[in-house]
Amino acid sequence: MNRIRERIRSLLVPSGEGALVSEAPPVPVREIFRRFWPDARPYRRWIPVALLLIALGAAIETAEIWMFKLVVDEVLVPGELEPLVWIVALYVGLTALGGLASFGDDYLATWLGERFLQRMRRRLFSHVQKLSLDVLDRRRLGDVIARLTGDVQAIESFVLAGVADGLSALLRIVFFTGALIYLDWRLALVAIVVTPLFLSVARRFSRLIKHASREKRRRSGSLSAVAEESLANLMLVQASNRQDAELERFERENEGIIEAELASTRIRGLFSPLVDLIELLGVMCVIVLGTVAVTSGDLTIGGLLVFITYLTQLYGPVRDLSSLSNTIFKAAAGAERVIELLDEEPRIVDRPGAVQLPRARGVIELDDVTFTYPGTAVPALGGVSLRAEPGQTVALVGHSGSGKTTLAKLLLRFYDPEHGMVRLDGHDLRDVELASLRRNVAILLQETLVLHGTVRDNIAFARPDASDAEIRAAAEAAGAARFIEALPEGYDTDLGERGRRLSGGQRQRVAIARALLADAPVLVLDEPSTGLDAEARAALMEPLGRLMRDRTTLVISHDLLTVRDADQIVVLEAGRVAEQGSHEELVAAGGRYAGLWALHDAGAPVAA
Repeated sequence: MNRIRERIRSLLVPSGEGALVSEAPPVPVREIFRRFWPDARPYRRWIPVALLLIALGAAIETAEIWMFKLVVDEVLVPGELEPLVWIVALYVGLTALGGLASFGDDYLATWLGERFLQRMRRRLFSHVQKLSLDVLDRRRLGDVIARLTGDVQAIESFVLAGVADGLSALLRIVFFTGALIYLDWRLALVAIVVTPLFLSVARRFSRLIKHASREKRRRSGSLSAVAEESLANLMLVQASNRQDAELERFERENEGIIEAELASTRIRGLFSPLVDLIELLGVMCVIVLGTVAVTSGDLTIGGLLVFITYLTQLYGPVRDLSSLSNTIFKAAAGAERVIELLDEEPRIVDRPGAVQLPRARGVIELDDVTFTYPGTAVPALGGVSLRAEPGQTVALVGHSGSGKTTLAKLLLRFYDPEHGMVRLDGHDLRDVELASLRRNVAILLQETLVLHGTVRDNIAFARPDASDAEIRAAAEAAGAARFIEALPEGYDTDLGERGRRLSGGQRQRVAIARALLADAPVLVLDEPSTGLDAEARAALMEPLGRLMRDRTTLVISHDLLTVRDADQIVVLEAGRVAEQGSHEELVAAGGRYAGLWALHDAGAPVAA
């Protein structure tokens, strides 16, 4: 026993690269039930029906066993065949009724379980979508997916299925015990006295099962994280000849799951023989004392046979009830991981009384803005101030890490500044309703995001109610209509995972069409031409120009050729504004921007 306990403890200690996912904090069983029982509220009116079916099934099972006594005492011992007719008819009726009760119980239990699971998954997925970006950045995506699937399933096993199984076992114990007492109360006392031994052994082993189950759930999350990360970057893995290394990582987490499962199996392997021995002792005592009762005339032969049958059937639910704690602890290991995720609070939420912003004019102001990412010491932005008027284009240039993308994230309010203020049309963004703010700001990201779905779905993502005519007009304005209509099913063509059926330039045009259809007064372009060749970049300029027309546009770019026509260029260095002005003003000033532009005049690639 001690060796098993030590083995489980060794599993719980992270070891090197295998410790990908941290263990969730332990939560008391009562707290888990308190947290998730309210989610069953819409379905509670069906729980009494389920309990009635469970009780009916236990009563029918008890009656069917009693019929065996009647066959022995009324037919076999006296040699009378006449009672056999009504006994068989009654037995057939009980069997049919039991089948109907079992079907109703199974169907209702499945319906309740699946509805509860659906509600829980929706609750957790909705919560995850509201979390701040830095919260999810700290976690492995595969582990989050594992919590949304397998771990949520464990909660249903805890809250509904576990309770139903426990009540079913308890009702069978009550019915069988009642029958035993009715047959011979003295024998019943002898048979029932071993029950505390069952519970004592179960309590001893349940603690070990709890630790092994918790480790298995953690390792399952790690396995999902490794698989998701490796497959999402398969091109890089293959190009770097790292297939064997990734397989080794995958195998390492598999080994962790195997070790946890083997530890759990070793515990069960010791638990079952002990329980069998206790059960055997109880049955042997009853057989000895029951034989004495038969010889003395206190009990019939049929009564003794049925008593032993009831007893063996009684030990089944007692065993189930005693091992239910093991099932609960297994489910609790998954519930703890879900609770940990639910306890993460989104940093960005609407303030009480937040203003719902109608269509904005597009005046953007940053007033002495300072921001530091959570967990870092150096500010990403320090004392940044700028202003963009409606219809203006403001370009942000600077080295990687200078704060350009951070500024765009503040404008979309993915984060809030520590000091200073970001305003839209004079409103502090912290006082604006989040949904209405993001309706007024469209973004074209450096990594062109195309979802698994049709061309139509992707273009209309921000406006799912858009008409076909509006979708086609947006595609036409983005210069995407020609290649879309050449696809096998046109606008109804499925683009595959991350739009892999399209080239980089085509994905970018679909994204431009999406932004055009959103028709927001403020536009953020984050490296819109990254990864495109010169021809594709040149072809993209015209639809980008149409997208930027009459909008306040923030352009983030390393390519000075794409920003020289901006109304205002802001050069960022180490999170601060180093220079600010038009292209001509900055070149004439002879500062950093002028030096970079001089490289272009000399024929070198231009990159800020």
